Amino acid sequence: MPALIDERALSKLRWRCRRGLLENDLFVERFFDAHAGRITERQAAGMLALMDLADNDLLDLLLRRKEPEGELARDDVIEVLGLMRTPIRDEQVQREDQGPTRARPVETRPA
Repeated sequence: MPALIDERALSKLRWRCRRGLLENDLFVERFFDAHAGRITERQAAGMLALMDLADNDLLDLLLRRKEPEGELARDDVIEVLGLMRTPIRDEQVQREDQGPTRARPVETRPA
């Protein structure tokens, strides 16, 4: 079983992953929200390699405009990138558990 990172390492990783572009931050935060308790040392290494990129290069990878090349074409980077690119379905599951949502009644009167 792969070794998980501890709370301190997770905190340092979160700090290191702060980005200048909001779009990148959204991908990163979604990743941490979904996987924070299950990040392995290997995934942390892949994440750190991605964080060494310039913001626009990282965004190109996250949006599938590019694929990892050269030193980034490693299994750990590709694994983390795949997790970051995957849409999270927790919101959908939560909504389904709550049942159908109902629209608010709206009053319509002639002006």
